Amino acid sequence: MNVIEGKLVAEGKRFGIVVSRFNEFLTKNLLDGAIDCLLRHGAASENIDVVWVPGSFEIGFAARKLANSGKYNALICLGVILRGATPHFEYVAGQVTRILGQINSEGRVPVAYGIIIADTIEQATERAGTKMGNKGWTAALSAIEMANINENLK
Repeated sequence: MNVIEGKLVAEGKRFGIVVSRFNEFLTKNLLDGAIDCLLRHGAASENIDVVWVPGSFEIGFAARKLANSGKYNALICLGVILRGATPHFEYVAGQVTRILGQINSEGRVPVAYGIIIADTIEQATERAGTKMGNKGWTAALSAIEMANINENLK
């Protein structure tokens, strides 16, 4: 039996991070967590590129451009989408999830999903570095593992 698993080693790998500026008071924490995770697992800071986009809806555009560039071993997408009084929340959350899933399934480069979708600011804050951990960190950890799995599957 052959078992293929990804190592949690980022050394020698290039990572692209796409982060939404909307709700920056939370997405900045996600970005800090992602970068901390990458560096602690051996990534070199010069091998991490960060692309800021206006909102979560625009994450898909930048992620697709990075995926098509062929420069990265994995992508990390970070954003916070909060429920409001209109159905806008559902449209944005659904669209971002769909496009990132599509890019991921194309098989060019793994895409880690670090998008917080929450009903309240309190829920989002819990997932951006307080009692529920930091979704940026866990997305980066997934990106590292998937970059290594991708390498092993070639």
